[in-house]
Amino acid sequence: MSPPGKDQLISSLKAAGQSPQLSIDDVGTTVMVLPNGGRILGLFSPDSQTNFLWTNDHLRSADSARAFIESDEWQNTGGDRTWLSPEIDFFYPNFPVTDPYFQPRSLDPGNYQLIPNPHGITVRNDLNVRSYRHKVDWQLRLTKDVRLLSNPLSRLPHGQFAEKVQFAGYRLHTSLEILAADPKPADVNIWNLVQMPNGGDMIIPTYYRSEPTTFFGDIPAGHVQTHENKVVYTMKAEGEQKIAVSAMAATGRAGYIVAQGDETALIIRNFAVRPSANYVDVWPTSPEDDGYAFQACNIRNPTLGTFSELEYHAPAIGGETGLTRSDDVSELWAFRGDQEIIRSLGELLLSAGAS
Repeated sequence: MSPPGKDQLISSLKAAGQSPQLSIDDVGTTVMVLPNGGRILGLFSPDSQTNFLWTNDHLRSADSARAFIESDEWQNTGGDRTWLSPEIDFFYPNFPVTDPYFQPRSLDPGNYQLIPNPHGITVRNDLNVRSYRHKVDWQLRLTKDVRLLSNPLSRLPHGQFAEKVQFAGYRLHTSLEILAADPKPADVNIWNLVQMPNGGDMIIPTYYRSEPTTFFGDIPAGHVQTHENKVVYTMKAEGEQKIAVSAMAATGRAGYIVAQGDETALIIRNFAVRPSANYVDVWPTSPEDDGYAFQACNIRNPTLGTFSELEYHAPAIGGETGLTRSDDVSELWAFRGDQEIIRSLGELLLSAGAS
């Protein structure tokens, strides 16, 4: 079943009482932000109805979208969302018992408000959330500023790619502010996750040969391949699995290649990595094993959906850092075209050295 196209997605959301916000540049590139959840829900190249990002099948029609959004269940509408980590602090209300897993509703969908922005789309969520592990109650502010980008291929000597592929991209400026915390703050950080159609390959450039850590799930043999300067993760297994790459090894760029109909898409995220900073996300089975800047999560779940996640963490604030604000800027580039051309483009843009 093909995902909903741009017009269908907009129509379903509006009919369901939602207010998708669109930013469109001079050539027709479109980014869509859904205030409900503060998500970047759609990214479309000019003259294309095909979304680069994954959206939930419930958004295919107005009736199913309305029932889904109004339900008491957590609504994973799709797209690019912002969460907080360490995950074990905020998503396990009975920690150290790991059942249930619960998404704090003050975080997602939150209560995002539109902030006037003549250059793009800005949403802000003031929230209260509890760190169950450290018994800390936070008052936080999350602000997301989304702006369209020009095609970076025009600046390369390999300019022929720009004429042969579709492009859409955006800059995301995420800020996290600690407004108050009681008692003394623990750590907290920005965690950005973009969801894409499942079944492709995640390519993670690394500065040196680095075997990723499996956070959870059983990954089939051969689905994770480690090379001298990259990790390739084939994301199509049933169930749920996640790998993580350390801040020391991560280059600050990763990409995902996946078939979309008769064409192939390449989605690349550029993000800042500071290896000397605190990267504090951990998994419940290894709560002392931190230092991870990048993660990739494969989900094929009848309730949550079927998608692949490209995730990164910003350095933590609070705790011993003494910092009360984090500003993170990332870019997302999306290309679509002939498979051979897209594979060649991936080799060009995702090479950290000899493979």
